[in-house]
Amino acid sequence: MNFKTLEWRGHSLHLLDQRVLPSRVSTVVCRTVDEVAESIRNLTVRGAPAIGVAAGYAIVLALDDPAYAGELARAAEILKSARPTAVNLAWAVDRMLRVAGESTPLESRVLRDILEREAVAIHEEDAAMCREIGEHGAALFADGMTVLTHCNAGALATAGIGTALGVIYTARDQGKRLHVFVDETRPVLQGARLTMWELMQEGIDATLITDNTAASLFAAGRIGAVIVGADRIARNGDVANKIGTYNLAVLAAYHGVPFYVAAPQSTIDQNIASGAEIPIEERGAQEVTEIGGVSVAPAGSKVFSPAFDVTPVGLITAIISDSGVRPGGRVRPPDPSH
Repeated sequence: MNFKTLEWRGHSLHLLDQRVLPSRVSTVVCRTVDEVAESIRNLTVRGAPAIGVAAGYAIVLALDDPAYAGELARAAEILKSARPTAVNLAWAVDRMLRVAGESTPLESRVLRDILEREAVAIHEEDAAMCREIGEHGAALFADGMTVLTHCNAGALATAGIGTALGVIYTARDQGKRLHVFVDETRPVLQGARLTMWELMQEGIDATLITDNTAASLFAAGRIGAVIVGADRIARNGDVANKIGTYNLAVLAAYHGVPFYVAAPQSTIDQNIASGAEIPIEERGAQEVTEIGGVSVAPAGSKVFSPAFDVTPVGLITAIISDSGVRPGGRVRPPDPSH
């Protein structure tokens, strides 16, 4: 990749500002826990794996941050509350706290070195998991296939080549020619702004569509497979992902098209039995009533804006992780002629 989603420089975390892409490429520098938490909350950095990596570094910054005076548990709660649905965030924070707990009592400088190494390990592990997901997933895609994706599950959402898009990049590197249809992904347009930008940076053949165009493409037989990322996967295989994912899973099942989810093992929450238990973050009304600061709805409009929906495992063909391909619950697609 010719860009870095996040970069650690010892005492500061540098984040590619995804709020302003594709208009311009700029960086936000975070030196405190609150700055990292706000960057996660306001979508400067987004994508479940990427915000987990960012939170790991934020725990290191907590040791230098006078506002927290080394109170890692308090810093952890602030970070976890920034985005409640993506489990990688809590997973990374809890991992950092566990290492801190196993390392005390130690001189603060020594503890900081230990935590910094752990945060770097989380970063490097995520990049490695992306590569493994790509290798496992690429085997499922044939040369010439047309693929639909939703939101952004690429390098911008991870510390590596991405999850869903990582599969596409790996297939490309294997010499397979794929065409990607990209849902715009309302209301924040991560598909239009981020996935299209990323795919074009990589020279991938891609076409942008509105979210409500997908059904007609399925009906016309122009979608060979769907691949998306995940923000949390329940123990039974139910998947929380960007709002609108469930729509595509229903369409894919009806039309007999494979529906794949790509995510690292850290996205699987063994503490949650099913998707019914996954907390769904609700976003502010402004993300729906405005686009680029321009109002597209009457002032005072009531808005319901969940950031994610849950796709039942029964609609999923397979989950692609760094450990391999796990079959979903979709055994036999329905016959569209009935």
